[in-house]
Amino acid sequence: MTLDLAILLGGMDGGSLEQWMRHALEASALDSAEAALASGSFGRVFLLADHPPTHVVPAGVIVETDVEAGGAPFHYGERMTDWVRRHGVERFVTAGAGSAPLLEADDWRTFAQALDGAPGARCVTNNRFSADIYALAPASLLARLDPPPAADNAVPHRLHAQHAVDVVELPRTVATQFNLDTPMDLAALALAGRGGPRLLAALREGEVRLDTTRLERAAACFTDRAAQVLVAGRVSSGTWSYLEHESACRVRVLAEERGMVSAGTDVAGTARSILGALIAEAGPERVFHSLLPEWCDAAFIDIRPALVHLGIQPSRADRFAADAGLPAAIEDPRLRAISEAAQASPVPVVIGGHSLVGGVLNLVNQWAWDAKDAREGRPSP
Repeated sequence: MTLDLAILLGGMDGGSLEQWMRHALEASALDSAEAALASGSFGRVFLLADHPPTHVVPAGVIVETDVEAGGAPFHYGERMTDWVRRHGVERFVTAGAGSAPLLEADDWRTFAQALDGAPGARCVTNNRFSADIYALAPASLLARLDPPPAADNAVPHRLHAQHAVDVVELPRTVATQFNLDTPMDLAALALAGRGGPRLLAALREGEVRLDTTRLERAAACFTDRAAQVLVAGRVSSGTWSYLEHESACRVRVLAEERGMVSAGTDVAGTARSILGALIAEAGPERVFHSLLPEWCDAAFIDIRPALVHLGIQPSRADRFAADAGLPAAIEDPRLRAISEAAQASPVPVVIGGHSLVGGVLNLVNQWAWDAKDAREGRPSP
């Protein structure tokens, strides 16, 4: 049976940071499409977009906009099942525009091969509980999820729970776990010099220039045996294990609200955060100026659970500005106070979303070791 690929791009507009993210996500999507085509594993590669891309589209990529698909308001499950029905899709792999910036042809081939040979229905994913990429055979199973999924994250878990679909999680690597969600993720790619040609060009040529100084200082602590690094937020056991084996520093982990988005506790406002409670009790200035330096020499903080706990519902523009370390651009006064305190902390504090305490950590840890080897004249492994 033919295997098709759908890469979804949309829902990103607004101010300068959002427009920059949109440009980078479009570049990432087209790089991913080109790598997938090079794998030779797909009969068709689709870019399902809200409007036509501004970049030149690689030969062989089929662009279908929301208007061309009927123009209905976007809903993830309905858009995907409609795509499956109209194009006679039998098996597919799907990813968001920023879900695969580090996947190469061999990685796409691995996803395709993992579907082969299954005696029954199978779903292959990078994360069974919070998927950014997944493959499904047969494709018709997606339409049987009730209610239709509003996003991709919970699809593998729901397929297993509702229809006993065999779910295979691929080994977790930097490539399978790195996802572009916020400007901080782009800063990590820029620091490491990783990504496809269009994406790297977008980072070099974009109007927005992110300061990677804090990220560099924080990442350097991974190679220092005397340092202690705090990692807080939706931290997986896999990330903790990776740092325990691949970094020289001591690691202090505050793991909370794993699966927040899939469970809907972010929207409901019921997510609870120890860090959020501490900020509420002591205030952001004391937390970041006085307490944090007692705990660590650098911090990587997925701030989203704390914001839900604090009842802060910032706009996407404000979230991006906080992640980019631009407090002056934040309208929400409570988030601006948190961002200002983090910026002024005596230790480097890097704030971001879920991907910061996942794929970004792996990427910048490896960058830090490579940079150390270069300084000391040793070849990188």
